[in-house]
Amino acid sequence: MRRVVFNQKGGVGKSSITVNLAAMAASQGKRTLVLDLDPQCNATQYLLSAKFPDGHERYDIRPNVGQFFAQTLSFKLKESSLADYVHASPFAHLSVIPANSELMEIEQMLESKHKIYKLAGALKQLARDYDEIFIDTPPAFNFFTLSALIAAESCLIPFDCDAFSRRALYTLLENIEETRQDHNEDLFVEGIVVNHYQPRASLPVKLVEELRAEGQPVLKTTLSSSVIMRESHEKSLPLVHLAPRHKLTEEFTSLYDELQALQHQRSTKR
Repeated sequence: MRRVVFNQKGGVGKSSITVNLAAMAASQGKRTLVLDLDPQCNATQYLLSAKFPDGHERYDIRPNVGQFFAQTLSFKLKESSLADYVHASPFAHLSVIPANSELMEIEQMLESKHKIYKLAGALKQLARDYDEIFIDTPPAFNFFTLSALIAAESCLIPFDCDAFSRRALYTLLENIEETRQDHNEDLFVEGIVVNHYQPRASLPVKLVEELRAEGQPVLKTTLSSSVIMRESHEKSLPLVHLAPRHKLTEEFTSLYDELQALQHQRSTKR
């Protein structure tokens, strides 16, 4: 399964969800890859922090996905396989293609050279080596996000419960549908993940109920807000390794199990 985690709004827990679901899959023995397309490099830092040069603010683990895209701009270079950009993480069965902070500097050149399908072809070949691929994206609908949506089979949408997020959600769903119609007819929205959920607060409960009443694909499992996630980031340890019995870890387990069940249902209907 090639799954892109995407929301145009920042701060919704996109990278945290990407990494922790990937770590959950890997902990169950599945060959898992995280592809980081966000120049903020959050997923990269989460999983490969030990490889960062001390004192460097610009993350530049090499080889990285920026170099993969850059090579496609030159006809003089023989293009390397995307597999050549994979790094092993400290965790069994979990690999990473890191982002770098210069991704945005080559975006316009990639657009002008019509390289929007390059990732799809490369990732389709690489998918033979992995059971699960998770793609983290920038908080914007840009070249890299569109490349990810074209390359993916499904899209998972993190959602935090406020009015701004709800308005942004409708635009996001329209963009995904347009991408499906124009570029990738097999793309589907796997579900909306409600993050930072507070079941005792009236507004989050109301928003979630209204979205479900509208028929939006809101997943049953919700994710709580917890300081343990900040500790997980600081220690560069996904929750399944840092605190396997914590409530939030159990929620991620339930979320992953729900996604697996939905995937099974979809495959049996074909």
